[in-house]
Amino acid sequence: MTRRNDSTHPLTELQQAILDYLWAKGPLSAEAVREGLQRKYPLKDSSMRTLLRRLEARGLLSHRTEGKVFIYEAAQPAQQVAASALRHILNRFFSGSVEQMLVGMVDQKVLSAADLERLARKVRNRS
Repeated sequence: MTRRNDSTHPLTELQQAILDYLWAKGPLSAEAVREGLQRKYPLKDSSMRTLLRRLEARGLLSHRTEGKVFIYEAAQPAQQVAASALRHILNRFFSGSVEQMLVGMVDQKVLSAADLERLARKVRNRS
């Protein structure tokens, strides 16, 4: 498996768009995905099929066959893929430390102390 197909490698904008489209529309053929993304990502049929195969190799898509047509669907829910991407960022930039990440987000004004307090309440309520 090449690095770009590695499941720990971040998704490209186009790969994310494909997943978003399949999460929103449900199982589709490669042609239907290509047509749905054509306005923003004008791709040839062979390019779309390659992208779908690579996402499938990463475990993000699966397919079934209807006649001679592959029907692709997301193999993981969006929240699971998002959590994996966050783990990658956490490990890459913060040595795996959630605390270091959150403090950095407060320092950079991405989150406020009030945001963290609301988050802490939600986490406590889940326990």
